Amino acid sequence: MPRLRISYGQKLFLLASLPLILAVTAIAALVAVQARTLADREIRGLETQLIEAKKRELQNYVTQARNGFYFIYGSAAPDDEAAKQQVMQILAAMIYGDEGFFFVYDYDGQNLVSPRQTDLINTNQWDLADSEGTRVVQEFIFTARQGAGYVEHLWPKPSTGEEARMITYVTSFPSWRWAVGTGVFIDDVLDTVATARAEVEARVQRTFLWIGAITLSALLLVFLSGLFINIRERRLADAKLKELTQRVLDAQEEERGRVARELHDGISQILVGVKYALDIARRRLANGDPRAQDTLEKGADNLGKAITEVRRISRDLRPGVLDDLGLGPAIKSLTDDFRTRTGIDTRFETVVFRNRLDQDAKIALYRIAQEALTNVERHSGATRVSLDLRGHRAGATLRITDNGQGIPDQNRPGKGIGLRNMQERMDQLGGTFRVLSSRTGTVIEAQVPLTHLLPPEEGSPRQARHPA
Repeated sequence: MPRLRISYGQKLFLLASLPLILAVTAIAALVAVQARTLADREIRGLETQLIEAKKRELQNYVTQARNGFYFIYGSAAPDDEAAKQQVMQILAAMIYGDEGFFFVYDYDGQNLVSPRQTDLINTNQWDLADSEGTRVVQEFIFTARQGAGYVEHLWPKPSTGEEARMITYVTSFPSWRWAVGTGVFIDDVLDTVATARAEVEARVQRTFLWIGAITLSALLLVFLSGLFINIRERRLADAKLKELTQRVLDAQEEERGRVARELHDGISQILVGVKYALDIARRRLANGDPRAQDTLEKGADNLGKAITEVRRISRDLRPGVLDDLGLGPAIKSLTDDFRTRTGIDTRFETVVFRNRLDQDAKIALYRIAQEALTNVERHSGATRVSLDLRGHRAGATLRITDNGQGIPDQNRPGKGIGLRNMQERMDQLGGTFRVLSSRTGTVIEAQVPLTHLLPPEEGSPRQARHPA
């Protein structure tokens, strides 16, 4: 199964998008919870207000009805059947609205008045229960015995016969042992509450849609910004790559030109001299001239110079001592040759450290030392140069110090190609490169990180002698 590879641009997009998505999700969830909580509180308050209004309405109905026949009940005896019949007739006639009516139950559960459901009259409904299991008549009688109160229950609507939620206010005629009351269906209240809840849910959904649209717009903006930056950075990278490629080609051509000049000015002329010496010696030998031996010796000396020159050019291109003995001996050999060739007082110091530099670090530091000495020879006018190589806990550091005239134009455009090459070598290794220059001299410091130090080889005597 192929591994999923994420490009650098995709990583940046995810890095910018994920915190935004998480933050927006958290905000949306918090907004939804807060909105629903606030709406539930408001809806419960609305429901309470509507139900309280219904209760006050019921209490007013019962109070008005009781005031209408109180003069009969107040002067009647407990066993006055005529008074009871008169009151029952009055209550049976008191119907209102489409569903409103008064009812009467005695304390034994016998229905005495039920104008909209006459089939209940003169039947015992003590065990009557609604679909939720509430013993409705028993609740009426219990509330009446307590004096008065409200009962919430389900009751068949007279108009449809289907159960609906109802609130009933019940009061007591204690001397007649009656529970008298009336109720009102609150399905309109429940519909109002359900409508309010639906509106709240719709508002929450619209809020989510707005948040989603804003998030999508932000993500699109991040994507377009990242795309713009990516295209811009890629163009800059392409331009830098072209510049670097051109500089590499220029450096290659410069190095080839230098090698060609050294071959032409040095080895070629020496070899030409050897050829002439051999031709002269051949003619003298043919003529029996005793000077032929001197001519051959002179040609042999010139041939030795050519061999030495070839070795020097080879060492400049790639010193064998760097691979064979390490960085320290290679830089020491470089400084010795530099001192001999230029006459500049050149010193090299190193401190033994256990870890060894890897091949890339050795080559980079050697080339930096080589380039720095070349700059000293060509531009600084220095009379003293010191090189210091040492290892430490952070890695390894090469420091080159001279007492020359400094680098006044190191920051000018087109200047300091050698310094840029040094900087790029350290950048490739993840190291640091510093140049401190003044009129009294220049300090070049290159530090290689600890990641380019290899563990020492156990039991290797060469390791103690050659630190890098």
